[in-house]
Amino acid sequence: MTDSPRRRFVTTTVEVEGREEQRVVELPAFDVAPWDDDTVLDIVGSRATRVDAREKITGRARYTTDLAPRGVKHAVFVRAEWANGTVTHVEVEAAQAVPGVCAVITRAELAADVEAGLIGGAFATLFDHNVRYAGTPVAVVCADTLAAAQQAAALVQVQGHGRPHVINAAEALAPDAPRVPRTFDEASVSAQNLLGGAPVVLERGDVSHALTRADVRVDVTVHTPAALHSPLEPHGALAEWNGDQLTVWEGTQGLFRVRDNLAAAFRLPLNHVRVRMEHMGGGFGAKNYAGTHTYIAAWLARRLGAPVRCILDRDGTQVDTGHRSATTQVISIAANRDGTLTAIDLTATITMGVSGWLASPGQLYHELYACPNVRTHESFVHVHTGGMQAFRGPGYVEGCVGLELAMDALARALDMDRVALRLANIPQHDQRRERAYSGHRLRECFVEAERRMHQALAHDTSHRAADVAPLAAGTTSRLVRGIGYAAECWSTGGGPPAYATVQLLRDGSVQVLAGTQDLGTGARTILAQIAAQTLGARLECVRCVIGDTERTPYTGNSWGSMTTPSVGPAVRLAAEDVRRQLCDAAAGLLNTTPDELTIHDSVVHHAASGQSRDFTEIGRALGNIVLTGHGSRGPNPDDTTIVTVGVQAAEVEVDRGTGIVRVLRLIAVHDAGRIINPTLAEAQMEGGMLQGLGYALFEERRVDATLGVSLATGLHDYKMPTAADCPDMRVYFLDAADAAANSIGARGIAEPAIIPTAPAIANAVAHALGVPVYALPLTPWRVLEAIAKA
Repeated sequence: MTDSPRRRFVTTTVEVEGREEQRVVELPAFDVAPWDDDTVLDIVGSRATRVDAREKITGRARYTTDLAPRGVKHAVFVRAEWANGTVTHVEVEAAQAVPGVCAVITRAELAADVEAGLIGGAFATLFDHNVRYAGTPVAVVCADTLAAAQQAAALVQVQGHGRPHVINAAEALAPDAPRVPRTFDEASVSAQNLLGGAPVVLERGDVSHALTRADVRVDVTVHTPAALHSPLEPHGALAEWNGDQLTVWEGTQGLFRVRDNLAAAFRLPLNHVRVRMEHMGGGFGAKNYAGTHTYIAAWLARRLGAPVRCILDRDGTQVDTGHRSATTQVISIAANRDGTLTAIDLTATITMGVSGWLASPGQLYHELYACPNVRTHESFVHVHTGGMQAFRGPGYVEGCVGLELAMDALARALDMDRVALRLANIPQHDQRRERAYSGHRLRECFVEAERRMHQALAHDTSHRAADVAPLAAGTTSRLVRGIGYAAECWSTGGGPPAYATVQLLRDGSVQVLAGTQDLGTGARTILAQIAAQTLGARLECVRCVIGDTERTPYTGNSWGSMTTPSVGPAVRLAAEDVRRQLCDAAAGLLNTTPDELTIHDSVVHHAASGQSRDFTEIGRALGNIVLTGHGSRGPNPDDTTIVTVGVQAAEVEVDRGTGIVRVLRLIAVHDAGRIINPTLAEAQMEGGMLQGLGYALFEERRVDATLGVSLATGLHDYKMPTAADCPDMRVYFLDAADAAANSIGARGIAEPAIIPTAPAIANAVAHALGVPVYALPLTPWRVLEAIAKA
């Protein structure tokens, strides 16, 4: 009997932003043993300095918004000012008369190219006459200078008429509510403005029966706001044509996806579109696709025969590039007297805007704590605002607020310690899919977070003023303090397809090529560390080439905390391929066999003879031979769930006279598998925690009910945390390799960083006041209202 041949292509499951996808994956040419806890590593796991640090601190790093080649034209959008209506005419004569204006484009010009078959896809609805939200682009002005384009755009007069609109879920679900089309086609209207036409209901066990038999039951209603991504670098693109070859520079989380989007829109083969990015100033989920600015920059560049730059202003990024969905969560949670959960019931309304997808707050309710009876009933509602986009932990951030506030309410009803309640309900397996975890140390995270918080408090001698009360009930002090806890669970296994190439050049330098993008997180450094460790090279000899669809092999979007666990294993395999070739070459020079050689610090050693050759010597001997290795990301393990779990603890100070909340301390303890670079990982966590603080205390997109327009847009009026709001933040990892997850033992950490922050802060406020506040953000008036109702 012979073994069946190994298949080259198999199907695997990849989870992205809470959604499972089936993908075909090419099996790697060979396997390597995973780096487990016993593997001795010196470069991976070290606090290596960012390879792009000098570029960034000297200001030489070039972002898309910095690029302005000779002869570039500037494009500025004209936007509709009503939330629902029809454009009847766009008056452009005054704008065309502004010196330096090259073009003023409305729907008519685009429609002509669509009808001629020159463009398709996204262009079919750009500048459509039907306006579905305030801020919809209806025209664009292009000029020699940005100032001229802005002046001309202000002179464009958009004529038309508005229609009744709805801006919140309650209005949208009313029987006589204006309908919100999911696309520009009125026939796409959903029943009752619901995505999919009906709520999404998931249940395990018998929730209704369990609720009626529970020893203790609590019911709470929690509100979370729509929040805006607000990246430091606004959305933007620079486009240039060379014949029928299109090159676009874009700050994006998905170079290859933007390439595919543009190729489809301009009816071009993929090898005629090149997308590039050197550095990026944040995306947080809002830069996963080509945007209106991308398509228009490319279209204008072809029309004008010149490079065109289309960079959104701050208001444009706030009204037209997505947001985190607002939610109302009605929660019933029940337990036995010993704290064992018996039932969780969620009815959630998620306000999405005109478009979006199922960013489910309910999934966390099925995953975070052990419970036999869980039901989620979710209504995803369309309203007349810009569409939602993924925003760092979409759905899970909102769901964690609801679930963790309900858990604290249950602890109060049980008169039980809050951490003890959670420790009594740690899941032993993935309850949603009934399979094992590759690693899940949530219990240890809780124990360590509580220990770290108490340790910090015991050594803190700065407890600010004499009138600050201790953590005690019945205090009459104006300033009170509290501590809160919250946990998270987020799928972080990554997955295929992802490819990498590693080259050992004749001077001993190493080049890593991967088609990923660095969002500011340090991807270049992480991949360089993995390559150097695998090959045995000095880290300073390794250069990563990323951010270019023409020069690098394919990798997917940087979303869902996927980059390191997806691309890292591909880089390791490519470097291992080179290492094997290098050993073969060196064995001939040292008159031995490859398996007798070791490599360290860019030197190949033969211990038996004491001989060695460094990479440069071997390169000279090989001449112009370039040792090139190829690697690909293999399939995810079957029947295993890969998650990052963690706990955050917050200490707050609340002024009961003004309602102002100050976060004094945030402590994070997460189980994320192997940490490739602790400094970069801690920075990731701190950034997410600071975003979570903003979500807890300040951030809320507000829309005028009468006009349907967003209020307080831009970085000045949309309140976000600044350095003055930054608390003492401490980050700790339970650093242990997850050898079952992938060959480098790492999981993602980007989204887990933000998920538990806001509920930990909200629970700390409730602890300080003795009164919960069930609506975010925790503005002074909401805090004072809760105190008044107590």
